[in-house]
Order: sequence, then C-alpha cells, then structure tokens
Amino acid sequence: MTRLLKFKALALLALFSLALLPGLARADDFLEPEQAFKLTVKAIGGDKLAINYEIAPGYYMYREQFKLEAAGATLGAIAIPAGKTKFDETFQKTVEVYRDGLNVPVTVSQAAAKFNLSITGQGCADKGLCYPPMTAVYEVSLPGFGGEGSVKRAESIEPGSATQGIAAGTETSSSKPAPGAVSAGPASEIGRLDAALQSGRFWTVVGVFFVAGLLLSLTPCVLPMLPILSSIIVGTAGAGKASRSRGLALAMSYSLGMALIYTALGVAAGLAGEGLAATLQKPWVLAAFAVALVLFSLSMFGAYELQLPSGLTGGLSQASQRLPAGRFLGVFVMGGVSALIVSPCVAAPLAGALLYLSQTRDVMLGGSALFALACGMSVPLLLLGASAGSLLPRAGAWMDGVKHFFGMLLLAVALWTVQPVLPAGVTQALWGALLIGTAAMLGLFQPAHAIHRPRTWLRKTAAVVSLVFGLLQLVGAAAGGTDPLKPLAGFGRVEAQSLGAEPAGALKFQKISSVAELDAAIAQAGRPVMLDFYADWCVSCKEMERFTFTDPAVKAKLAGALLLKADVTANSPEDRALLKRFKLFGPPGTIFFDAQGQELAGVRVIGFQNAERFLSSLNMAGL
Repeated sequence: MTRLLKFKALALLALFSLALLPGLARADDFLEPEQAFKLTVKAIGGDKLAINYEIAPGYYMYREQFKLEAAGATLGAIAIPAGKTKFDETFQKTVEVYRDGLNVPVTVSQAAAKFNLSITGQGCADKGLCYPPMTAVYEVSLPGFGGEGSVKRAESIEPGSATQGIAAGTETSSSKPAPGAVSAGPASEIGRLDAALQSGRFWTVVGVFFVAGLLLSLTPCVLPMLPILSSIIVGTAGAGKASRSRGLALAMSYSLGMALIYTALGVAAGLAGEGLAATLQKPWVLAAFAVALVLFSLSMFGAYELQLPSGLTGGLSQASQRLPAGRFLGVFVMGGVSALIVSPCVAAPLAGALLYLSQTRDVMLGGSALFALACGMSVPLLLLGASAGSLLPRAGAWMDGVKHFFGMLLLAVALWTVQPVLPAGVTQALWGALLIGTAAMLGLFQPAHAIHRPRTWLRKTAAVVSLVFGLLQLVGAAAGGTDPLKPLAGFGRVEAQSLGAEPAGALKFQKISSVAELDAAIAQAGRPVMLDFYADWCVSCKEMERFTFTDPAVKAKLAGALLLKADVTANSPEDRALLKRFKLFGPPGTIFFDAQGQELAGVRVIGFQNAERFLSSLNMAGL
C-alpha cells in the first residue's frame, strides 16, 4: 500500500513537470524584436526621410500596424507600399504583410529645426509568436528647415506603453497631448515582469513567475485555500487513511487542479482582452460556493455523512480500484473550483502575464508563466499536505475536536467568500456570531470534565478570548461599525456626527463611470490626477482602502491631487471600456497622470501596496 501511495505522489509530480515540457521548444527559438525587424531612418535631401525595416527570414510585419507620429513637425501623405495578402490566425481576418523588407519614403511639410519622429510597427514569426507593437523615437534635424541633416535614435518605448500612433496615409502635426495620453516614467513592477516575458527565455520566465507566485502564497490570494485543503486531509484522517505520503498526494491533486484551472482561465482572459473575475464574483456564484462550504462544515461537525448511494459508491469504488488516481479526482476538482471562486486576485504578476497574452497571443510562453505562478502559490499547500497527514491525531475525541476546528474554518471561508457582496455592518455581525460559535465549539459552555483535552485551561482561555471578541463585533455592528478589524469604530463615528465634525477616514474620491467622464475630469483638473480602479468583490481593493488610503502620510502626499475612482463592480460595458483603456484585466489598479493630463505609465500600481510602498510610488509620480 505504501509503495502504491509513493507511486501516486511520483505520478502527480510528473504531471507538474510534464505540463512545463512543451515550453522547452519555446526557449530561445525566436529572435529579439530588434533583430527580427531591424529599423533604420535616413535623411534624404532637405525635407525627406527614408524609413527602412529589414525583416529576418521566417518573420513578417503588418501593414495596418505601421504608424508614424511627429512632435514638432507636419508630415505629408505617406505612400506606404501594398503588402502581400494573408489570412492571419491571430486576428482572424485577411491582412497585408511584408516579408524581407519594407521601405517607406516620408516627406516633411513643415518642421522645427529639431523634431521627434515616433515609428510604430508590429510583426510575427511564422512559428506562431507575435511580438507586441514596438515604438522607436528618433530625433530628426533636416536642412530644409534650418537643421543639420541628422537622424539620431532617441529612445524605445516599452510595448504597451506607447501613445496611440498616427496611421500611415494621414497628416500629423504637433499638438498638446490629449487627456490620458501616456508619458514615459520609471519602470513599474508589472513593466519589469513584462520585460522578463519579452526576453523570450523560457526558464527565465518560469523562474521569475514561480518566485512571484511564492511571494503571493501568503496573501489573501492563497490563504483561504488552506482551510479547504486541511478539511480534506482531516476527513481522510478521520477515516484512518492519513499518512505523510497520502497527505502530499492529496495536496498535489488539489494544487494541480488549482494550477491548471488558473492557467486555463488566465489564458482565456488574456486572449479575450478582459478579466473573468467579475463574472466569477457574481453574488449568486459566491452564494452557491459559500453554501457548499457550509454543507461541508456541517459534515465536519457530524451533522451527517457526505456519501453517495451505496450502489453508485460500489461502482465508483471498483472503478477507483482499477484506476489508482481516480480517488483523487474529487480533490483535483475542488482545487479547480477554489481557484475560480476563492482566488480572484489580479496582482502584478498575473496582470503582467495577461497583458503579454493580450498583446502577443503567445499562449505557450504566457500560459507557462501563469502555470509557474500558480505552482509558486501552491507551495504552502504542498507543505501543508506533506506535514498534516503525519501530525494529525489518528482517532478518538482528539480527532473530533480537530474536525470541529476545521469545520469552523470552513464557515470562516464561506463568510469571507460572500463578504464582498454583503453590507459591511451585516458582515461584522456575522463575524461576531462566528466567534461566539467558536467559543462554544471550544467548550466554553461545557463542564470541565466534558472537555477531552489534558490542558483544559488553554482551551478555556481561547474560548473566552473568542467570546469577548465576538461580543465586541456584535456591539460594534449595533453601533454602526463596518470594520471587523476596528469593531468599536462605530462609536467614534457617532460621536463625530453628534459634534458636527467629519470622522477621520480614507481619502475622498470623485467617482467616474465612463471614459468620457474620465477625459473631462482630467482635462479640467489642472493638477496631478490619481485614478483608482475598485470593485466590491476585490479583496485587495478593500485592503487599499483600509490600510493604505487611511495612512496620514499618504493622505498628506495626495492633498494636492485630484482623486478619481472607477467602480467596476457591475462589469458594465462602460466599466470594461475603462479597463480596456488602460489594458487592465481587473482591479485593483492605480493610474497616475501629470498636471498636463499625460499618464505616467511607469508608475502604475497593480495589486495591493502597503502605505510605505505606496508612498514610494507617489514619490516616483512626483506627488
């Protein structure tokens, strides 16, 4: 039996490894974009430029993606040559492409002695990789307008952070940047992760995103899964089947389900261009999952046994005997469901992979990054599985107490799941009721001789503490409190209102609900602007509100800025348009604009940041 369990564990480990093998063919097979599409610009005569792309064999560029933008000059009509027609699988339409090379002559109608020319192009490899749009900026000085006849490379803009260029065939001129235009800024966390993806080195990408997942593993993205997995292992222990190898096998089944579903949905979301988190956070979905957790918890309390009809159980038992891994299928499915419902976080690593997928359609590398991220997040689950099976008591009253404890944890996860869609006061009252129930479960209302533990005083002390905090929650909720971490804050709010003063709290935001409202607000601001994306179901958004935006130093830093908030809870077409405007896949996200209305793209904040880190971001934004 032990040998069979070891075989299962090795088989599951092999599945983790095999899922990464397809990427081996991906590593270093593609050229860097600067090598695949070599760009040169030369001055010809007094008012002309020659733009040339040298395209490597096996690569091609899109005609419709070629764009020019001039700052300080007006360009004449651009005679871009026709390309060869091709049905493109990426865009699902017939497009014109160039192979080997592209030459574009440009006539300048008016210009300053020196002006900047931005050239944007995009191409793909025949093997399936599509590069994001790349923008190069040149400093041009033409003799016909008092210049010296030179063309110098000024900078390259990161993919996805360039301003919208002007399509070939139109005239351009220098003008004031439109509200919401993008300006260069320091590299953000998501930008660095995107740079790792752009490197195309498979093992670099896997390593970077695995470490990122490891750092995320002790955040609200993963912690709610621990009680679920623990209850599964406890249930196994109650049946007398617990062991270190079996616990690890169960944890690997659960983690593999989470990782594969996480990766599949991430790829789908990235290719669709918009997140699926909002769909999965509908109230009825959350409620259904919470009800399932409550039913599981009641089973842990011994209210009933969760089992199938005997006839069906016998058939499934025989099938599982023939298929050794069959009994782990339920744990695998539970891991996938948990990834869908309990972990809707859109943190910086996930946002970086989704952004890369949406721009390049490179499912192989982007999907591998997501899988590596999920594997890193699974490490605590694997450690729990490897240890819990050997640490849990085997049978008797001790085992009943442990099962009751994990039953309470399941109830806590159920409440945590529906918390975003419940009124804050109701949530606080429910936490109070749960804490009082925990006190009862710990034996507060039982005679000492009825508690089957050698150290009764320790359990009694924990029960009293739980009871006190539960009563504080109920009293605070009755006084109008909304924050379980500050149960009596409602009394301070009532006192402040009675004195006619405004209670201290988070920053005051002006709500916007559409792209038009955003542009109008930025245009009229005349000062720096901060735009915060929020949703009721977003745990990290609530953390930002509770811990970061209430910090005195943060509030002082933002005193001179216009604060805008986009509430995308409803996931309406207007909400999706706002997210798409900034290539976001869901909240939280914080965007900064300077006083001229240009976005400081390099200072974006994706995911939760504590006050200290957020102050650093504000300093980078010049606030």
